[in-house]
Amino acid sequence: LNDETSVNVCSGAALENNDQAAAAKLAKERLEAIDNASLTIGVTGESGCGKSSFVNALRGLKNSDEGAAPTGPVETTMEPIEYPHPDHPNVKIWDLPGIGTPNFKADQYLEKVEFEKYDFFLIISNTRFKENDAKLAHEIQKMNKKFYFIRSKIDQDIQNEKRDKKVFNERETLSLIRNNCVEGLKQLEIKSPKVFLVSSSDLHLYDFEALGQTLESELPEHTRDALLLALPNISLEAINKKKQVLKSRIKLYVLGSAAGAMSPIPGTSVVVDIALMVKFVKECQKSLSLSDTSLMRLSEATGVSMEELKKEIKSPLTGVKITAELMDAAAAKEEVKQLLFKMADALSNSADRKSRSLFYLKPHYGTFMVESRSPACFHGDTVVGLSQN
Repeated sequence: LNDETSVNVCSGAALENNDQAAAAKLAKERLEAIDNASLTIGVTGESGCGKSSFVNALRGLKNSDEGAAPTGPVETTMEPIEYPHPDHPNVKIWDLPGIGTPNFKADQYLEKVEFEKYDFFLIISNTRFKENDAKLAHEIQKMNKKFYFIRSKIDQDIQNEKRDKKVFNERETLSLIRNNCVEGLKQLEIKSPKVFLVSSSDLHLYDFEALGQTLESELPEHTRDALLLALPNISLEAINKKKQVLKSRIKLYVLGSAAGAMSPIPGTSVVVDIALMVKFVKECQKSLSLSDTSLMRLSEATGVSMEELKKEIKSPLTGVKITAELMDAAAAKEEVKQLLFKMADALSNSADRKSRSLFYLKPHYGTFMVESRSPACFHGDTVVGLSQN
């Protein structure tokens, strides 16, 4: 079930039986399934092709960052190594030894790296794809797994062409490299190969976004959403896709809040599910790179101070440490209390109370899951405006 369908199922169950506990239980189960959804990616290729740099780029890290996969001019990966995403640990990226090395011959490669655990493979080369790459692709295909070819270090090729040619056309150069890779793979009996040109140091250039779109269209939904939230925020489109995933989960959190432990807002008859508030807002922060850790990485990469970045990013979640105390304080603000009172009155006086008691959604304020005379209401849309500018 997708998140929207899940909400409909939960809502339908509650409306039919007037049983909010049952709806809450279904919503909580769906949220747990989302939390437990994992994605395992195998990154492989011949030694020295830039595998480890690409693994770091996928995780939003520079090669010099703490926890980054080691890189170098010679093969640095001697055994399969797992690198969880720093903000989304359910997304695991495996840096696999170079195919064709003495300890990892092509015909034994998949068995040695335990191919069953990977959702898909990225086969990387910084030159032409070779026989070992094609052999690996054929073996992966036999196992009914997906694979994609990544032509790495494109930025170096572009620099070399600019230096060596009197007349340089970047678009023609990229087309030539891509066609060369595709034709070479076809000669190695790979049908309709998917090749993406990538620079690990400049993911916003070339084909990285196209790779993300292809994966989005071909992966099952539970792994697709995990990938979307973990991919680097390299464009407004990428951020908007994350926003849509997060927004699709709001109603699940609303229904699930009915089963949570509630905390009273001082001076009101309203109670708030602080634990769910904290959890969801932190998820938004991490996915949209608004946490202090993410902003620090961006500051180091751009040379712009943290203070300047926070001034430019228009979001109430920017660089804020989300705690239960902070959410309690936000919910206790006078303007929020007045809105919550109005919501409680509207719900209790509604002619369609059975359906209104399930959830109430209104944008533009903070995120508050509340319980009043009607069982559960939700005020706010955390992700509104997070992707602006």
